[in-house]
Amino acid sequence: MGTLSDLLALARRRAADLELPYQGALTPAEAWQVLQLAPGARLVDVRTRAELDWVGRVPGAVEIEWLSWPGMQRNASFVNQLKHQVDAEALVMFLCRSGGRSDGAARAAVEAGYSNCYNVLEGFEGDKDANGQRNRVGGWRHAGLPWQQG
Repeated sequence: MGTLSDLLALARRRAADLELPYQGALTPAEAWQVLQLAPGARLVDVRTRAELDWVGRVPGAVEIEWLSWPGMQRNASFVNQLKHQVDAEALVMFLCRSGGRSDGAARAAVEAGYSNCYNVLEGFEGDKDANGQRNRVGGWRHAGLPWQQG
């Protein structure tokens, strides 16, 4: 396990390389380490209720939909819900299915005044494999990190 400062420095380098407007990008394993090492760090899962119910949840994560099921429309209350549930001074990591929606959520959080935002690369399910299926290439679940069904 790396030190918190090493993990965050690596995440910041990735953000600089990718020209991201938020503080950093972490792999699922790194995000789990940060949760263990940084008191007050929060993981915000931005997947839909359907995904949480049918695919699985991360214990202890704050759950705020970025897009609402079934229409997949942007959750107009996202920032307000985030402000209500997560302190703006906290280290906040955003997680979705594969890293795309969580990128949008991290960008919105920065615009709303959050100053310590990170995207979890690969997301909960990871990228699609050669057969177009998830859960085999990267992701929180594939890394063997804590999760529970429904």
